Amino acid sequence: MSHTESTVRTRFAPSPTGYLHIGGARTALFNWLFARKHGGKFILRVEDTDKERNTDEARAAIFEGMEWLGMDIDEGPEQGGEYGPYNQSERHDIYAKWFEKLVAADRVYEDDGAWRFKFERKPITMHDMVCGEVTIDYTDESINPDMVVKRSDGTFVFHFVNVVDDIEMGMTHVIRGEDHLMNTPKHLQLFAALGEEPPKYAHIPLILNQDGSKMSKRDDGAAVGEYSGLGYLSEAVDNFIALLGWSPKGEQEIFSLAELVEKFDLDAVNRAPAKFDVEKCSWVNQQHLLAMEPAVFAEAAKPYVAAAGVSVEGDYVKMAASVQEKVKLLNEVPAVISFFTDADYPFDADGVEKVKKNEQAVVLLEKLAEAFSGLSDWSEAKATIGATAKENGAKPGQLMFPTRVALSGMTGGPDLGEILDLLGQAESVRRVQRAVTELA
Repeated sequence: MSHTESTVRTRFAPSPTGYLHIGGARTALFNWLFARKHGGKFILRVEDTDKERNTDEARAAIFEGMEWLGMDIDEGPEQGGEYGPYNQSERHDIYAKWFEKLVAADRVYEDDGAWRFKFERKPITMHDMVCGEVTIDYTDESINPDMVVKRSDGTFVFHFVNVVDDIEMGMTHVIRGEDHLMNTPKHLQLFAALGEEPPKYAHIPLILNQDGSKMSKRDDGAAVGEYSGLGYLSEAVDNFIALLGWSPKGEQEIFSLAELVEKFDLDAVNRAPAKFDVEKCSWVNQQHLLAMEPAVFAEAAKPYVAAAGVSVEGDYVKMAASVQEKVKLLNEVPAVISFFTDADYPFDADGVEKVKKNEQAVVLLEKLAEAFSGLSDWSEAKATIGATAKENGAKPGQLMFPTRVALSGMTGGPDLGEILDLLGQAESVRRVQRAVTELA
């Protein structure tokens, strides 16, 4: 396939030796966004030649992670395609054919059973779409010795198979981590020796922890597979990882996946390393939650609520919607709505202590229970709290907090009006009376 064709072709080439890391997901996302922006193709190629370390679990985690993040694949091991196979372990004969071209061109020689590629002893300059011009001088063989391309056991090394696959699969753009930057001049030499046009390269910045250390697989937030369980939306995670090294024009920080496709541009990728900030990730998620329709938010929270043993029957949508502005993550929803359906909800210890410091609280709650019982129009319930406080020589605030603790057991949560509306008159009266007994 010729690179002169107009179709943009990008690829993500993970090794199935561990779960999908946030850095790998960001590389995949940038390639996917670039392909979608330009109406091109996004290819998944699995670098599974390390038989000792490859696992089926890791392979599944990569596929599942990409599916969860919404990155559809045009060609790959599961999708097929005309440039397959897409597992490197199945491509040995293809590599052997291209290796013979190097032999014919007298660009390799045997060394202790292995085969080395003869570098041209001159400076090699690459034009990177992010890093600009980078030159590596191959003149001094003691610094840059000829590299092994075929091991003594007959297997081919990463540099060689990477280049062959990019040629065979017609890659037009290679977007990858900056840790590969120094490999690229080696690859350019191989492209030249094989008589092929190289793709355009873009090396994206590393992701660092807050303390400036390089993010490793063991660091918090590194495993993409954990985000769903923690209550993140996939679109919010895409949004967050897109901002790790990419700075769109303007002030906007919250993007849907469609907006990311529309706005993404390699010119706006930074040279400086990106810092991973889990607080920022939670904030981005919160903005996505706030933008949802209440019913959609409730549906998204439902698996977490059901898993926690909280009922999703009856007024569930209203219950969930009542805390939409209070949570950053979907897995926080069960804890803040469980009191609605739990008749014996526990009282928060700090809340009880605070209520007991207010000497009038229990008396005021007793009066409130009576006032609630006598209401003929329950929509007046919230206003009754302030009125009852005033009638008994107290400020509305002195009864608001005790009422919240009485109705929910909690010190924060949904608006009191929403709580009263959802609980209804009889249950609200019962709860206030229960609190009077418990707190007296």
